[in-house]
Amino acid sequence: MYNNTSAQQILSAKNNPLKNISLLNPFECIEYLVALENSNCASKETGWQPMHFYKSKRNKSAFINLYKKNNSHGEFVFDYSWADAFIRNGLSYYPKLVSAIPFTPCKSKKVFGDDEISNELIDEIKKMMHDESINSWHILFPVNEERKVFLKHDFIERFGYRFVWQNKNFVDFKDYLSIFKSRQRKNIIKERNSVRSVGIEFDIFEADDISLETWRIFFNFYQITYHERGQAPYLNLAFFEQIEAFKTKLKPVLFFARLNGEYIGASLCFKDKKTLYGRHWGATKNIRNLHFEACYYQGIEYCIKHGISSFDPGVQGEHKIRRGFEPIKTSSLHFITRKDFSNAIKNFCVDEEKQIDSYLVACKNFTPFNNQNKMSS
Repeated sequence: MYNNTSAQQILSAKNNPLKNISLLNPFECIEYLVALENSNCASKETGWQPMHFYKSKRNKSAFINLYKKNNSHGEFVFDYSWADAFIRNGLSYYPKLVSAIPFTPCKSKKVFGDDEISNELIDEIKKMMHDESINSWHILFPVNEERKVFLKHDFIERFGYRFVWQNKNFVDFKDYLSIFKSRQRKNIIKERNSVRSVGIEFDIFEADDISLETWRIFFNFYQITYHERGQAPYLNLAFFEQIEAFKTKLKPVLFFARLNGEYIGASLCFKDKKTLYGRHWGATKNIRNLHFEACYYQGIEYCIKHGISSFDPGVQGEHKIRRGFEPIKTSSLHFITRKDFSNAIKNFCVDEEKQIDSYLVACKNFTPFNNQNKMSS
């Protein structure tokens, strides 16, 4: 068995458990983690120390995505109140263990390979927690089949929500607009027209269209978004250069906004056969509704044109509802070593789920769709 393993070591392993399995999305590709780690975006210094567990025996193998963290940055499942409770009781919350894709709040597998070996690895990780006095392990944005596995290992399930666009076999964007109430349909048309009226057009780059220079232009836009908030960007140029090396497998799609022959902004997505995943964006000019066009409407049109079933633009954002993104329930899983805190957190999660369920009902009651196309319950 190997622990404290980097993604690069997994990629190079002779019996790589990710080689011959069907991956749901680009973030399950080990190459995505390699890009994050080799660029030092996910590193001990940034609070994402790679500690992946890998085991091979009898020509079978398994791998569990794992990071040791000394903060809660870049996770998108907020546990600051839990950390505060630990500290107020004289206990350490950090370091903690996290199985997640750094800075990427998208549903993905965290456990790969043989089921028997995977369960052995979960037990080995829990043993390591005991030996190193680590008090918690968090599985963020797991796929449905993994929930059952971790719940059997005494993890607590916590629920959240996000907004996702569903392709209901639309012919084109006009057909999509037909499902809206008249007022909201007019609002969307007005938003799109306001971008076109200043002369902005979009160019879409994917696969062979993308080059290192493309990534350098995009990175300039991306970092502006963070600098405007007084933050350093989570990702550096080296990360995007790594994505360039793996682009055939990771399938990035870039939507560039062009004004008077010059690119002024762009959004970045990744895709698989069923879903487009919105990730990052930025712009050099503050143009009204450009964000909505680049990050939502361009992606919706792309999905309709290419027959992609859904568009996940990222977490949070009630403003997405009136643009046709529907609320769905999400979950995360948490193992707390101390029984007293585990019970308290379990009760917290039960109460929180009730609030989330009420919120989701309220969201669906304020649907922007006409009566024939109301959001599903």
